[in-house]
Amino acid sequence: MIVVQAGAERVSPSDGSAKETLESIERSGREALGEMGRLVGMLRSDEAEERMPQPGLARLDEVVERVREAGIDVGVVVEGEPRTLPASVDVSAFRIVQEALTNAVRHSKSSRVRVLLRWEPTALEIQVADDGVGPPAESGRREGGGHGLVGIRERVALFGGVLATGRSDLGGYLLTARLPFSP
Repeated sequence: MIVVQAGAERVSPSDGSAKETLESIERSGREALGEMGRLVGMLRSDEAEERMPQPGLARLDEVVERVREAGIDVGVVVEGEPRTLPASVDVSAFRIVQEALTNAVRHSKSSRVRVLLRWEPTALEIQVADDGVGPPAESGRREGGGHGLVGIRERVALFGGVLATGRSDLGGYLLTARLPFSP
């Protein structure tokens, strides 16, 4: 974005809007530096344990089993042909499902959850639907609300994906995340 804005101003200078363009470039640069700082902070670690390989969708059954042990009926549906994902997308997909299931256990009062993994040629769509209390009202948050959805939103945005939430066909909460990837 910064390069495009600077290049556009250089090629076709606007009348008096150079200041606005520079302010926009500065804002974009600060946002990018902030995001980079957060990513680097996540990657920094002196602990050997934290350098262990991160989980991916191949370990999804472990999380599903823990949720079942908590008394929730969890079904996993796979549509399309699963394939090897880039490591960063694989970890993010796993963490998104893990957080959505954690939210179902902690906040939704669900008895049933459905996880759908829909494999498309250049994207993985993840849907987690429950039969719990549903989405919070527009004006408020559920009691005990944390940073789970914020983290999911950041993971999805990292890949230029799309996140949507709302009411599920099971009557509760629905989270849909679409993560694009290179085939």
